[in-house]
Amino acid sequence: MKTFLRRFAAVVLGVLSGFDRVVFKGRLPQLYSPQGMNCYASANHVRLLDFKAHAKEVTRQVLAASLVESAKAAERFQYLGSSRASKDEAARAILQRHPLAEGLAAVLQCVEPCWTFDTKSVGGRLTIRGEPGKCSALYHYLQHPRFGWMYVRLQTWFPFEVQIGLNGREWLARRMDQEGLKYQRSDNKFLWVEDWGQAQRWLDAQQRTDWVKEFEALVRQIHPLHPNHLGRLPVAYNWTIHQSELATDVAFASRSSLEEWYGRWQRHAITNFTSTEVLRFLGRSGRLWDGLDVHSDRQAFDESVRLKHWVNGNSVKMYDHGNVLRVETTVNEVKEFRSYRAAVGDPEGQKEWRVLRRSVADTYRRAEVSQACNERYLESLAGVAATATVSELVSPWCQPTTEPGDSGRKVRALNPLAAEDGALLRAVSDPKWQLDGLRNRDLSEALYGVAPAAEDERKRRSAKVSRLIRLLRGHGILQKLPKSYRYRVSPESRDGLLTLLAACQACADTLTRSAA
Repeated sequence: MKTFLRRFAAVVLGVLSGFDRVVFKGRLPQLYSPQGMNCYASANHVRLLDFKAHAKEVTRQVLAASLVESAKAAERFQYLGSSRASKDEAARAILQRHPLAEGLAAVLQCVEPCWTFDTKSVGGRLTIRGEPGKCSALYHYLQHPRFGWMYVRLQTWFPFEVQIGLNGREWLARRMDQEGLKYQRSDNKFLWVEDWGQAQRWLDAQQRTDWVKEFEALVRQIHPLHPNHLGRLPVAYNWTIHQSELATDVAFASRSSLEEWYGRWQRHAITNFTSTEVLRFLGRSGRLWDGLDVHSDRQAFDESVRLKHWVNGNSVKMYDHGNVLRVETTVNEVKEFRSYRAAVGDPEGQKEWRVLRRSVADTYRRAEVSQACNERYLESLAGVAATATVSELVSPWCQPTTEPGDSGRKVRALNPLAAEDGALLRAVSDPKWQLDGLRNRDLSEALYGVAPAAEDERKRRSAKVSRLIRLLRGHGILQKLPKSYRYRVSPESRDGLLTLLAACQACADTLTRSAA
């Protein structure tokens, strides 16, 4: 992202990166299996014949304790006839009729699909079985003193799942209001902030929140019966992140300054962001394979055009709003990312790169990988703004030079239009190498195909590729990754390669019109 900001420093007011919409889920793990529910019934001396009546009574108690009556008395309760109705719109309409700065804004009730339990006869014996069903859900919308506008959804039938939805920008706005920091806001974007650096520090602090402590306090407020309604099996909630959106907002000096470039970025993305490039954005390297879902689309909405790219359920998208360019990464499938941590059952054990967890314990790492996706996307847009000519970018490569460092060895000039040098530049500029870098073996396969069976020929190819890597390093096109035998195109050379390859692929008519 540094290249992007360096290019547009004259017209950028500030940048904010942090969570936008985040959805958490609280589950009682022991009650999510039929075995656990049978244990619950046994621990509380509930006959299986009486389980349904018992569950109805517990649900009645949960509803009675969950602020429904107080919301009705304050005219802040509404029953929704359809689960598809917008809960946020209904809650905001209640808030508009009965404004308040802090506290319970609305309670909504509707019947929704859920995972629940009932008794079934299996082999002549009655047992509790899990099954998809429907039950009443309560949505508590709050003007929270810390999080701002948010909701807590409570499933009122076993296993009493809790869902919490909040927005990092709402949270930031509440903090700036409390601290007296001035800002201009449109929807959930900040068009101007008095102190961008301070606002970013507050956004960063959100990732260090003690989520368990905060959510337990919310559960005590909207579900005060917990855990007493579970009798002799008082299990605690396990908190996970169901879905997260982390947005990087770049605020430009004016709408016109952003519009000048947004159309170019759209065209560049549609033309150049191949599946391999999209994989790189979302932290994946290597080749495409069967079963890997990679796709992109373009959609017009309001006064903007949104570009969105998916990889196996996760996505990165770009759109503009007012004078703000937003790049946003949504993580639904955490198994696509890795976290450096100890094993779950051995917190003091050896740390390794393991699959990222949904647990709130991995919130910081989730934010880190999402931010890296946004930065890779913005860096890919930086080259569009390059104003140097092809000659200015490429001419240094067409002159002999010397290797950096103390060796002082001379390296020959490159001829980008020659077949061999052109193939070399195209090979190293493949975006799949930008994430993990390329090795001698990778470049050899890209240039000459699969390694030969004969050992002498394999060594000859390896030696030749080593000389080519030294040539590119001498010209500053490749840089060595620390503590590895991998190389990557340097940020200073990326624009030159992009421009050169685009010029080589353009027809004479296109180049003539552009020059005119």
